[in-house]
Amino acid sequence: MKESERPAAFGPLAGYRVLELGSTVAGPFCGRLMADFGAEVIKVEPMEGDAVRTMGKRYEGESLYAASILRNKSLVALDLRSPEGRDIVRQLVRQCDVLVENFRPGALEKWELGYEELSEINPRLVMVRISGFGQTGPYRERPGYGVIGEAVGGLRHVTGDPDRPPTRAAVSLTDYFTGLYAAYGAVMALLERQSTGKGQCVDAALYECAFSFMEPHIPAYEKLGYIANRAGSRLPDSTPNNLYPTRDGSHIHITAMGEAVFRRLAAAMGRPELMEQPEYASARARSEHHEDLDRLISEWTAAHDLSDLELLLQKAAVPATRIYTMADIFADGHFKDRQMLVEVPHEALQQVTMAGVVPKLSRTPGQLRQAGGSVGRDTRRILTELAGLDAASVQRLQESGIVNCAS
Repeated sequence: MKESERPAAFGPLAGYRVLELGSTVAGPFCGRLMADFGAEVIKVEPMEGDAVRTMGKRYEGESLYAASILRNKSLVALDLRSPEGRDIVRQLVRQCDVLVENFRPGALEKWELGYEELSEINPRLVMVRISGFGQTGPYRERPGYGVIGEAVGGLRHVTGDPDRPPTRAAVSLTDYFTGLYAAYGAVMALLERQSTGKGQCVDAALYECAFSFMEPHIPAYEKLGYIANRAGSRLPDSTPNNLYPTRDGSHIHITAMGEAVFRRLAAAMGRPELMEQPEYASARARSEHHEDLDRLISEWTAAHDLSDLELLLQKAAVPATRIYTMADIFADGHFKDRQMLVEVPHEALQQVTMAGVVPKLSRTPGQLRQAGGSVGRDTRRILTELAGLDAASVQRLQESGIVNCAS
């Protein structure tokens, strides 16, 4: 795509340039978040492409996962193991505000691309470092994907049914919220740089980001010795807050732990007297008697079809819903009205639908400009515009197998 054909970026991060060396999910998601809000993100992939291109489903040979997580980015492919490839990174660092990486700690230092070396080139550089266990500590060199951090951080232990081994969500959950923390850290560092003129390092560890979601269980162990366990579809100490069966063989999730909401639920059930019974009259009492209360609610929901329950509880202002599948989401008008299903141009597939930008800013919203595309799509343009190489030098690097230019 020619520069004149590339959609202009706008948003609160417009004017910032990010060099993304991260791979798979956490690093690319961090870069994707910043790109969604206007940052110019230069994604550096290995010559064969990022490993994320091998994940998820494909359509007509194209990676649908990559189309989304590499969206809004300039795609450059080069060999970081070669001295020439690393020299290109150093040249690009001079032109960038943020560098995102998720190599194992010490890997970039071996290539003389660590923070100390790069901050000498660009003292204003914010370096975002994502790893399994952080840049320091006895576990720093242990390899770790998101699900490993999830297990070490305790989150995996509380996921699933109590009578079965721990389970997981069918997405790279910990990678995603680590990427979110990392992007948040990058923006905080950029804000701080406005007053000091200096960059800094952001250390985002997968296991720590997972552990941070264990917030209610940490003081409970310290003070009470209580070890939280799996609770299935129920949220412990929040009752009712569970999944209940319906007459037509489906399920509905109802959350009504607050006093006013539970009163409305009891009325909708035709059992207003529940609120007057001591075992259900307060939130703490309801949690202490959650098995009996869940049984009463299940008996009521099992006598009604799902759609009827949803309508009844919506009218009663009780939070409740079916468990949406992707088919439900695509058929739901609210998702479309809120621009959460967006068709984005794709160079090979014409268009591909992906999740919209989150969160929504009223004055400077994010924008989806283009989908992720072929490996090395923008290598030639970036090397000539930002790395200071002429066309002959880029051609020589391509012929030497150091860079991959798709066009």
